[in-house]
Amino acid sequence: MTGKLRIAVGLSGCGVYDGSEIHEAVLTLLAIDRNGASYQCFAPDIPQVQVVNHLTGKASQETRNVLVESARIARGSIKDLREYRAADFDGLIFPGGFGAAKNLSSFAFDGSDCTVNDAVAHAIRDTKAAGKPIGALCIAPAVVAKVLGRVDLTIGSDPGTAAALEAMGAHHRKAGHGEVVVDRAAKVVTTPCYMLDSTISQIAQGAEAVVKALLTLAREG
Repeated sequence: MTGKLRIAVGLSGCGVYDGSEIHEAVLTLLAIDRNGASYQCFAPDIPQVQVVNHLTGKASQETRNVLVESARIARGSIKDLREYRAADFDGLIFPGGFGAAKNLSSFAFDGSDCTVNDAVAHAIRDTKAAGKPIGALCIAPAVVAKVLGRVDLTIGSDPGTAAALEAMGAHHRKAGHGEVVVDRAAKVVTTPCYMLDSTISQIAQGAEAVVKALLTLAREG
């Protein structure tokens, strides 16, 4: 494959407790750019399930929109996830944060019995059907597991979360800081990031590693 690869990045809001984890999202975008690819951000145009005061950690009575909040990270350059077409991109990647488990899916509340937002599920299935790779950081592999089922992935080493992923049909593999689990058959790449007690430098390592692995799979076709 020649030319600059194009990667779609699926966001879930802005802020670790109710949206995309900002460090993971920004460092993913940086890794894509530094590795010679380009990106386009997407998010579902839906209300946030919760709005959390990030100073106190408590839920508030505010209402916010996932697409509008995600636009903060994307500097306004973002599209409704319903517009995503796998044919236009070489891969799809989801940073973590509670938004993946609250807005993209209901995993935070329902565990292995969760549901996945229709636009998110369609994007994952469309990418899989096109034979293109999917990446996920932190808790976002839970969303991929729910949609694809039998896939090798990691959320680090948390036993409870790993058990929930296995209940959805996935095979969980332990991984540490900056490590990735690559399921070559399914073309899925995952890394733990803030599912482990991490520094921002370790998050950068994880984002870089998952992006490099995803781009390698994309180039292999």
